[in-house]
Amino acid sequence: MRVARVRWWKAALLTLAIASLALIVVACGGNDSSDEATPADGTATTAGGLATNIGKDDRAQITGAGATFPAPIYQAWFDDYNKKVAKGVQVNYQSIGSGGGIQQFTEKTVDFGASDAPMSDAELAKATDAVHIPMVLGSVVLTYNVSGVNTPLKFDGDTIAKIYMGTIKKWNDPAIAALNSGMKLPDADIQVVYRSDGSGTTFVWTDYLSSVSADWKSKVGTSKNPSWPVGQGGKGNEGVTTAVKQTPNAIGYVELNYAIANKLAFADIKNKAGKFITPSIDATSAAAAGVTIPDDYRVSIVNASGEGAYPIASFTYLLVHKDTQSCDKQKPLVNMLWWVFHDKNANETAKSLNYAPLPATLQPKVDATLKTLTCNGQPILPKG
Repeated sequence: MRVARVRWWKAALLTLAIASLALIVVACGGNDSSDEATPADGTATTAGGLATNIGKDDRAQITGAGATFPAPIYQAWFDDYNKKVAKGVQVNYQSIGSGGGIQQFTEKTVDFGASDAPMSDAELAKATDAVHIPMVLGSVVLTYNVSGVNTPLKFDGDTIAKIYMGTIKKWNDPAIAALNSGMKLPDADIQVVYRSDGSGTTFVWTDYLSSVSADWKSKVGTSKNPSWPVGQGGKGNEGVTTAVKQTPNAIGYVELNYAIANKLAFADIKNKAGKFITPSIDATSAAAAGVTIPDDYRVSIVNASGEGAYPIASFTYLLVHKDTQSCDKQKPLVNMLWWVFHDKNANETAKSLNYAPLPATLQPKVDATLKTLTCNGQPILPKG
């Protein structure tokens, strides 16, 4: 009996050892079916070849809200980061307009905000820890729905201002006809469409009109939510896009990607150098060339100098807290932003959606800003 018991215990121990070994192999990733496994040192190599500081802290549900202007690229980046880099990081971004994004960021009901308009001094007084991170550049285009017009129309700033002030009412007005020689334009009322919500896109649009029309500047001015002289409103870039698409003889303004994605016609705009410029990535980048960028990044690049510069262009910003006690949100957010700026595929994704990447000369400055962001006073990214 004693011998039998010894044999039974030896068999049991052997079985237990084999089972334990199998569990160790599985735990070490021998059967990992993920796209890219994370090494034990806490770094993950992205598709672009960048070693990103991904670890336990990169498991989070992050919330953000704001601009509709960059919503397509933000959604693409957040999805790619979740699928390819840090599967535990999920971002819920609400495209509600820059005004709403600034408000929710200030009230700290979201982890980050987003705005095409930089925060004003008055707004910063209510959110003293706010840091602007320029993400990409984009163009605001004049889009229209005019039957029978198959060639891109041409406009200058003064004519656009007069349309939005209600001074020019007809599509065949002499001012429009003079800019579009040989074009047959209808004797039809122009249906003006604008943003009904507090909007960074509107801020850029009215900033441009204020820079080219003294009448507009004195009577309407630059604002995220101005008092519109004429027209009908649409909520978000999405709402304006839909209104223009569904309304004969309509005219509106949207971010370039929305016009292209919805196959809307958009105009060539006369720039400061007197050239009619088709909005594009290169023309958007040209608007930022030669512009002095302040330390807080709050700058206007509308009506920029340069023969190839598109005149209605802007940076769009993420708004983040310089320091926070919410380390479970701040650390993965900052790591994700670092990835956005250093992964070559993230850069190409921006271009594919018609956004211009930041100028190469600006990137070291943005890197330095990201390294100043902290959690409970402790740096998140290495300073070297």
